Amino acid sequence: MMRLCLSGNRSMAVASTSLRPGVWSRAHLVVKQARGFQPLAKPSGLSRRAGGQRLRCYAAASNGRSKSSSHDYDYDLFTIGAGSGGVRASRIAASNYGAKVAVCEMPYSAIATDDAGGAGGTCVLRGCVPKKLFVYASEFREVFKDARGFGFDANPDVKQDWSSFLAKKRKELERLHNVYMSLLSNANVDFIEGRGRLVDAHTVEVGGKKYTAQNILVATGARAFVPKFEGSEHCIVSDHILEVPKVPKRLVIVGSGYIAVEFASIFNGLGTEVHLVFRQDQPLRGFDGEVRDFAASEYAKTGMHLHAGFSPVSVTKAADGTFNVKAKTKDGKEINLEGADYVLAATGRRPNIRNLGLEETGVKISDKGAIAVDRLSRTNVPSVWAIGDVTDRMALTPVALMEGMALVKTLFAGQDTAPDHADIATAVFSHPEIGTVGLTEEQAAERYGDLDIFTSSFKPMRNTISGNEGRAFMKVIVATDSDRVVGIHMVGPTSGEIMQGFGVAVKMGLTKTQLDSVVGIHPTSAEEFVTLRTATRKVRAKEAVPA
Repeated sequence: MMRLCLSGNRSMAVASTSLRPGVWSRAHLVVKQARGFQPLAKPSGLSRRAGGQRLRCYAAASNGRSKSSSHDYDYDLFTIGAGSGGVRASRIAASNYGAKVAVCEMPYSAIATDDAGGAGGTCVLRGCVPKKLFVYASEFREVFKDARGFGFDANPDVKQDWSSFLAKKRKELERLHNVYMSLLSNANVDFIEGRGRLVDAHTVEVGGKKYTAQNILVATGARAFVPKFEGSEHCIVSDHILEVPKVPKRLVIVGSGYIAVEFASIFNGLGTEVHLVFRQDQPLRGFDGEVRDFAASEYAKTGMHLHAGFSPVSVTKAADGTFNVKAKTKDGKEINLEGADYVLAATGRRPNIRNLGLEETGVKISDKGAIAVDRLSRTNVPSVWAIGDVTDRMALTPVALMEGMALVKTLFAGQDTAPDHADIATAVFSHPEIGTVGLTEEQAAERYGDLDIFTSSFKPMRNTISGNEGRAFMKVIVATDSDRVVGIHMVGPTSGEIMQGFGVAVKMGLTKTQLDSVVGIHPTSAEEFVTLRTATRKVRAKEAVPA
């Protein structure tokens, strides 16, 4: 690699090993300058910019994947989509490596449409962040109720000023949107407002104007999906539920994934009568089976109505403006849920690939409707890359950030860096909360065959005198042959916070022996993980056997 830095008219060869993709034209000119030659034309990326003179450092490419040295592009990288992943990749490419970068994004709006979005993307503006604010708001009624057990004369039915809360939520989201705009500006990334569309492998059109780039990154995320059934047009999605003008008296939620159980818990906590309708036998498909069973039991304790095995048949609007939902099981059993203020379709999200010009440019789309990429996040069109939910690899915001960082290293640091999707910790902010890292028992049994399973269920100390019936559950999965901890799961208060630390340990290859050597912090729920000594059960040759 030849590491090349430019400052004004001076060029210097810094180091040399092998050459990298994506910056051949610029690097080729720099090499000539360093040897005393003058370029025929100055690349646009080497000019001064409004923020002052910039130092540009690149790793040059000569592996057959780069463009001719005579080609002049407007940008080194053009990113379509200013969500978490797109912003991270763009600003790091610009600020850390001196690349000339542009990002296009549609105007800010709390609710996404084909013409509105905003810097920050789904997570910041209409996903993780506002949802977590809703979670906090939903916890106070239970806190007030629990306070009575500690001697406080607290009223759990105290009135909430919902409009005041919504106003503060909106103000916070506007602040975060501006923070993301500042992050781009401070990194000298050009922000272009409007919908971006690929014209060819090196050209993006925004608002009728065309921009060329050595590399194009698609980071457009995903959009909520509503299945088609009679009256499905009456359903709202997660964008809308975050903007409801008042707390509904009755809410029907179709689905049972992250979004479904989180909003079910939120509105249940706010005093809404919540009905969760889903096809599976338990909510949260894909999670550990024991976790699913325990969580469902705890959801029911809180007063949530779970309708397992049902699929929606129809939604009809009544004369009073409420909605009636009919659902049916495979064997024909029916339920009718009447008088719902809203019907929330929380039935998953689909990669946002509409109207991007992908087909015309020849970018391959997978069978799941996502942009197909290789291990380095590259599409079949060599100059077009994609990260985040639009690739449908692992739809989590921190994953998109990680993929963006990996991509920047590949393009500008001279290091082919594949994103690592193994052992990523995650949380479900339902009530109770769920934290998990590594494999489920089902996955671990399939991969390793022999396992030792350690579990514990208990009432958290706070609930011992509050009168709260909520319990916690913890699970450690160990691959018997290697002693490695391959999965840790928790259901209970602060599971997400606790799991972040254990996520580091599992990622670093934690063994059960090492876990047992840790002294716990007392009194905490987390200490239970380091005191589990006796296996609850064992799995041998993929089959459960007595411990």
